[in-house]
Amino acid sequence: MKTLRNDMTTRTGLRIVALAAICAALAGCGGGGGGSSDNGPPPVNGPAWGSFGRDAQHSALSGIATQTLARLLWNTPVDLAPQYASDGSLLIHYGSPVISAHNTVIVPVRTSGGGVRVEARAGANGALLWSADSDYVLGAPSASFWTPSYGVALTPGNRLYFAGADGKMFYRDDVDNPSGSVKTIVAINVPPGSPSAALVNAALTVDAAGTLYFGLTLDRRFGPSSMVRIATDGAVTLASMETMVPPLLVGVARTFPATNSAPALSPDGTTLYAVINGSNGDALTLTTYLVALDSTTLALKSRVALLDPVTRLPARVSVNSSASPTVGPDGDVYFGVLESNAPAHNFRGWLLHFEATLATARPPASFGWDDTASVVPATMVPSYTGASPYLLAIKYNNYGGAGTGDGKNRMAIVDPGAVQTDTISGQPVMKEVLTILGPTPDSGYPGGVREWCINTAAVDPFTRSVLVNSEDGMLYRWNLVTNTFTEKIRLGNEIGEAYTPTVVGPNGVIYAINNATLYAVGQ
Repeated sequence: MKTLRNDMTTRTGLRIVALAAICAALAGCGGGGGGSSDNGPPPVNGPAWGSFGRDAQHSALSGIATQTLARLLWNTPVDLAPQYASDGSLLIHYGSPVISAHNTVIVPVRTSGGGVRVEARAGANGALLWSADSDYVLGAPSASFWTPSYGVALTPGNRLYFAGADGKMFYRDDVDNPSGSVKTIVAINVPPGSPSAALVNAALTVDAAGTLYFGLTLDRRFGPSSMVRIATDGAVTLASMETMVPPLLVGVARTFPATNSAPALSPDGTTLYAVINGSNGDALTLTTYLVALDSTTLALKSRVALLDPVTRLPARVSVNSSASPTVGPDGDVYFGVLESNAPAHNFRGWLLHFEATLATARPPASFGWDDTASVVPATMVPSYTGASPYLLAIKYNNYGGAGTGDGKNRMAIVDPGAVQTDTISGQPVMKEVLTILGPTPDSGYPGGVREWCINTAAVDPFTRSVLVNSEDGMLYRWNLVTNTFTEKIRLGNEIGEAYTPTVVGPNGVIYAINNATLYAVGQ
């Protein structure tokens, strides 16, 4: 289990850099890796990847068959000054890239001065098309706080949203165009000279109509806090999080949106699910809630306390987690938490499971703490004989030295409609359909293997495979027909790092992060 780190940095300024359109066709222009065709890149018009987990349900389902893991096409840094821990690990959650239907890759970047920038790069070769700096205030490592992610979101109308400081939200239309301007929407006004600051939780979600949802907090993590809805016309709706959960004890921290946790929407788009932390994220005394809101008015529909299924005490939603809710095709909701008495469950936590109204809790999965489940249509697994129409792909690490953890770190496909007995706790949990052990020994834990370092895994129903990257520096194709790794490619050296996403472009190129670098992989 990695150590935890924290500190805070500040960002200033906003700038736009537009390059000539011809730059997109020139290999290496703007700092991306090489790899364009002599005749220029062919036009692309395919399925976009608009946010963390691709869509508003965070399903991570690709809309196109992925290319083979034949070679590294190009790469670009996502951190210009990585801050390594004393043991060499990299404890920062890098935001997910998003990709337009015409193959413009938008990459959140931490700059050498500790700032935040978004870069738009040509998917064909990584050439820089344009960039924009934000004045967002991003946490940095310390003894108990990993650097949080800085997420961006792309609407179906090709508008990019990215967060600024003091309650601002920046946006840029027509992301495929090298020429363009950034505009600003103020979600909440902070009076000049006020000691307060409005911190946007930079885990953003957009719906099919282009509406943006996120949480924000005044005075950093200690509230008061609000859920925010920004319509396509710029109209802002705010709803107090304090009214969504029971009153907290006098003198304790107020509510705030769970760090790094992007809201999710029901399949019909009418219900918004969000996680509200009732503590500092690591205290055990207060309860965190999953809330269901009307997606138009943000009025509370229902809520449920997130409890450890064994102790029935408040589960922990750590500020070091990047888990977001996943909503299944049937409307069921899944969210990952830490156990209340860690490391009693080997720091694996639980993937809690609720039906759409949140009134009924169903058996959890045996891992969840820093993972967002991916949706796997049951037809992807020919050996499956159960009744569920879809399964879930999740990380299944069993951290060596944590509780009874043996270091046998796996990936798993689990059945949300069937149960088995958890071998660690004796608790009924989702049935394992497939599991696969990491292939690389961990020199730091004899008998163990390197961790899977994902917080969401891209699922390819066309090739019946899942794309996962490991702390051994490799990207793997997990074939669900044979339950084997049928392809792999080295991204970089082995490194302990916070969990990262895998993403699929509109032409089937796969994107994965290793050691502060984004790699494009294909044929």
